[in-house]
Amino acid sequence: MKSLNDCREDIRKCSKCGLCQSVCPIYEITGNDCTVSRGQFVMLLGLIDKKIKTTKKINRYLDLCLKCGKCTEYCPAGINVVDIIAASKYDFFKKSILSKFLSFIQKYIIFGLILSFISLFVKRKKSKHFEKKVIYFAGCSGKLFGNKDVVKLLNNINIEVLSPKFNCCGMPYFTRGDLNNFKESIKNYINILKKYETKDIVTACASCEKTIKSYIRLCDNEDDRQFLSELKIKNIYEYLNENDFKLKLKNKIKVTYHKPCNQENYDDIESILNSVENLEYIKSEKYDKCCGLNGIFKFSEYPIMSKIYKNKREDIIITGAKYVLTTCLGCEAVLKLISLNKYKVMNLITFLNKNS
Repeated sequence: MKSLNDCREDIRKCSKCGLCQSVCPIYEITGNDCTVSRGQFVMLLGLIDKKIKTTKKINRYLDLCLKCGKCTEYCPAGINVVDIIAASKYDFFKKSILSKFLSFIQKYIIFGLILSFISLFVKRKKSKHFEKKVIYFAGCSGKLFGNKDVVKLLNNINIEVLSPKFNCCGMPYFTRGDLNNFKESIKNYINILKKYETKDIVTACASCEKTIKSYIRLCDNEDDRQFLSELKIKNIYEYLNENDFKLKLKNKIKVTYHKPCNQENYDDIESILNSVENLEYIKSEKYDKCCGLNGIFKFSEYPIMSKIYKNKREDIIITGAKYVLTTCLGCEAVLKLISLNKYKVMNLITFLNKNS
């Protein structure tokens, strides 16, 4: 995992073309170059070269980044901005008592005590046996909702589901700059998978999928990287499409879909949405616009974040859909919080099982 100093050459690749400005949801609202990657790179080079010192103001600009990755997607130089922001946040994290306290609460209270307690009351479905086997990475979603939806759909296409009790993928640690706890998440994932012969991994969460795919890039240990390189990670929607998945809903329902920033296989999802009988899919104009997940707890930035939430809510309402579906636990939570009861929010897999 790179330190900020290791990112110097990547940062220098930035030509200041400004394409990041055209897609950054925060810059769209603020118009402040310090809130978009090209402006932040200027500050970070100043930190690396010791021309400026770390300040609360610089940290605030880095915190405003939603980690949506749109800037990387449109960057001609292919600079991985989120990795660089995480590396820079690590330097701030080491000096921030508040950030360490939040990670402690997250690790031991939310992900530890609370989710573990809830999981005691969540029923886990036993999979049928088939020749084809996959390991289900459920992350936090598994502790909250179990595995029944994934098991049911994959069993219907003759795939057996193995369901170990994984911890969180570690994305919340990574985006905060808590790289030590993020490394623990990688180690937990590897240690569990080493107990199985199966190398096929399936997930139903876009953020989990992108995060566990990034482990091989961010892992420091060569042996662990070799092990990770042997794994085949897919989203459940890829399996469904590969097996000519067919489904008919009990009643006709109009839905729209919010594409999480971390979703890499939207084509598979759109194919399913358009093929399910009695499902009317209305594609919203800004279906792939960030929901603002990484800004949900930035209360001091509410004037900025509230505009993101309002724009997302209005984009959904215009479709006239009864449901907005998504494939990320975090996005699902945010969309519910900002809905004002104008629409219902549900995970796509849960929706398909509940209405078929």
